[in-house]
Amino acid sequence: MIAIVDYGVGNLFSLVASFEKVGAETVVTSEVETIERAEKIILPGVGAFADAAKKLRESGLGKVVKAQAAKGKPIMGICLGMQMLFEKSCEYGCNEGLGLLKGNVVSMKGYIDAGLKIPHIGWNALHFVRKHPLFKYIREGDFVYFVHSYFAQDCQESLLAETEYGKTLTAAVAQGNVMGCQFHPEKSGEVGLNILRAFCEL
Repeated sequence: MIAIVDYGVGNLFSLVASFEKVGAETVVTSEVETIERAEKIILPGVGAFADAAKKLRESGLGKVVKAQAAKGKPIMGICLGMQMLFEKSCEYGCNEGLGLLKGNVVSMKGYIDAGLKIPHIGWNALHFVRKHPLFKYIREGDFVYFVHSYFAQDCQESLLAETEYGKTLTAAVAQGNVMGCQFHPEKSGEVGLNILRAFCEL
């Protein structure tokens, strides 16, 4: 069973539907015992980093996720959930993340070309930095769907894939049992389903 952590940020039921399509059993939950019993964990999220960090901290679910990561349980963050895996974000002030991966979350403003729209919304190609089981069913250059204004930087230790939007942006990360996708697999058609399928097999 895969626990999709419900800490009040994100449309979780599209994720449930996508996992159902690949034959996986999921539960949307904020219950500590359920998360601890799960074989794998998904940390979703949309919106602002500061708000999400506060909700994870006040609910105690951040500590639960970190404890399960320390035990070696496969964990994947999606979109804002991926950003939460890092040490800190500069979105609306400096806010601490879970610190499961080294790196910081920074704004695209002032980094990408001024003529490009922020947030970055749409389909972009994945460019692999290294091989990983999470991508075993997809190919270099496959397109996935992004919606974000901030991105992970200084994360070379975990960098798995990049995408181009005027400049290079971090698209996916993985280190040990902790993984993250800046894009939305549940909105990325068959490519996204294949990524979720691979996660289920870890």
